[in-house]
Amino acid sequence: MSRPLKIMLVAAEASGDALGAGLAHALKSRLGDDVVFVGVGGPKMTAEGVASPFDIAELSILGWIEGLKAYGLVKRRVADTVALAKAERPDAVVLIDSWGFTIRVAKALREVLPGIPLIKYVGPQVWASRPGRAKTLAASVDHLLSLYSFDAPWFEREGLPTTVVGSQALHVDMASADGARFRAARGIAAAAPLLLVLPGSRPSEINRMTPVFEATVKRLKAANPSLEIAVVAAGTVAADVAGRVAAWPFRAHLAQEADKYDAMKAANVALATSGTVSTELALAGAPMVIAYKIDGLSYALMKNLVTAKHITLFNIAADDRIAPEFIQNDATPEKLTEAVGRLLSDPQAAADQAARQTAALDLMGRGGPDPSELAADAVLRVIAARAG
Repeated sequence: MSRPLKIMLVAAEASGDALGAGLAHALKSRLGDDVVFVGVGGPKMTAEGVASPFDIAELSILGWIEGLKAYGLVKRRVADTVALAKAERPDAVVLIDSWGFTIRVAKALREVLPGIPLIKYVGPQVWASRPGRAKTLAASVDHLLSLYSFDAPWFEREGLPTTVVGSQALHVDMASADGARFRAARGIAAAAPLLLVLPGSRPSEINRMTPVFEATVKRLKAANPSLEIAVVAAGTVAADVAGRVAAWPFRAHLAQEADKYDAMKAANVALATSGTVSTELALAGAPMVIAYKIDGLSYALMKNLVTAKHITLFNIAADDRIAPEFIQNDATPEKLTEAVGRLLSDPQAAADQAARQTAALDLMGRGGPDPSELAADAVLRVIAARAG
């Protein structure tokens, strides 16, 4: 009897943990006891049977300067990951997102285990900046699982076989989300204007964006005292967000991760830190304003490398600034107040933007097959091709 297939999954932050868990679940659904997993991940992957040798929370790093400060830790964790692969000798390694960490692992594995197929799940956003990374990735792995069709040509040009699997964010089921339930549970009148604030999921994002959002909301509340405010506290930073919001000089309803989609359905407008949440908000039909800041030195180093006109994925797919974006020095309370205030005061403009956001999701691949299933198909194909 042949041994079970052994697949190593490596994720270094919460979004990758979710992708890894989905892939593991899809593979187990097909293969049952004929597949086992090893690797690095978070709680969602652990629940699917991937026991991580260390806590990936310490690797959730944003920006060049933070990355430089954590270089020694990253190097040690790369060595730990490679040591695990050497000990376990998997049939394939899937490296999920987290470019800085996983590219180091890929290069090290190429040296010590050259025969094992390496699969990258989510490529670097070369359409936004540093297109040279496509060539680097092509030299380091055997196959790429990309989220969007506009990713693929960049890597295929460099000779890297690529399978477009789609984004799990496009498959969030909003059918059971209930805005009325969210409002009723918090005593928010059905007709009251509600602004939903989503400050991010990384500690550095909360640190930079929450003060800006607080100052923005303070201005909006001064102009319209009846405006209701709700804030989503992502699970990874829930305690930090709750503490900050409790100190705000006006009332804000705190929404936990479990209430997030209800809150999105309930909102008239959202003010959000850039990220996957923009796709979820669009699915919920919530018009939004997007903001983003990183540390000043990282931004100074990066700004000349950025080639994309937009940072919000549906804006990129549509090649149009559908949702307003305010980046770095433009992410000021004054500018955000004006943009959010316009949507709150003009229901027609808000409805038009929501409709355009929804249409742009189709350009991103909404309605396609489940990404985890397509990723599982591709992983098994790569393994079979190498074995054959």
